[in-house]
Amino acid sequence: MKEGDGGDLVLLGSGELARSLARAGLVDSYVLLVHPIVLGSGTRLFEPGLTPSALELTGTRTSSTGVIIASYRASPRAGGDR
Repeated sequence: MKEGDGGDLVLLGSGELARSLARAGLVDSYVLLVHPIVLGSGTRLFEPGLTPSALELTGTRTSSTGVIIASYRASPRAGGDR
């Protein structure tokens, strides 16, 4: 699917699948919606090997409700073999 020309694939709400795809080097970009609320502890989206330096911030917007929409490009070293 990654090598094909079928367009973008979007993943919503599955941190486990996102981590698996990142480990395999199959994630090209992330769009994160950061809501201005605190819910407590939980599972991390990014594994220890995926540091902020492995992501390049490509854009940000703030919605009228305060949600921050941040776009990142994953560098080749951010996952497995590419």
